[in-house]
Amino acid sequence: MDQKSGFSAEHSEEHVGATLRLLRKQKGMSLKALAEASGVSVGMISQVERGLANPSVRLLTSLRRALNVSFQELFAKPASETEHEGDADFVRRADNRPVIDLGDLQKELLTPTDKPHLQLMIIHIDAGAESGGWALSYPAEKGGLVLAGEVILSVDGRNVALSQGDSFAFDGMRPHSLSNVSSEPASVLWIIGAVQFDRHL
Repeated sequence: MDQKSGFSAEHSEEHVGATLRLLRKQKGMSLKALAEASGVSVGMISQVERGLANPSVRLLTSLRRALNVSFQELFAKPASETEHEGDADFVRRADNRPVIDLGDLQKELLTPTDKPHLQLMIIHIDAGAESGGWALSYPAEKGGLVLAGEVILSVDGRNVALSQGDSFAFDGMRPHSLSNVSSEPASVLWIIGAVQFDRHL
């Protein structure tokens, strides 16, 4: 377990590629069909599905939209899921957090159930890692809090250095990315709020 972030590697045994392959087959889509719908090459999708390549957040978003699946569906179930009988549906226990493993970046789901208007997660970023080669941009309200380490948040091309305790919020339609240029791992509480479609028509 990472002493700074509290993230356990046991959660990330199943790579996101296995989940993508299962979702693609459930949708009855071939590699070629998914490639045409997402704009991602057949070769890249194949490598991701076999765990030979770690997809960037941008690439993962393109595949998710092409498959028409929710963000939560990309999360693998915890390796050793603990049942809590009688638990309320608005609670997710610390030992029952699904994870998306992107290699040098992991997303740990905090949202109790499939909430389309609110997503809570902890993003764990290895030293030198980033969210992707290009800035993301899609309709959503985003915010967060740096839990450990130091990161660079870029919004509309403006880079801001953030450290433990710093918080932020911005319109997800503004191109943005997250990176860790330090020599230590970092963790960020990441919040994606309700999409206000009337603002983005």
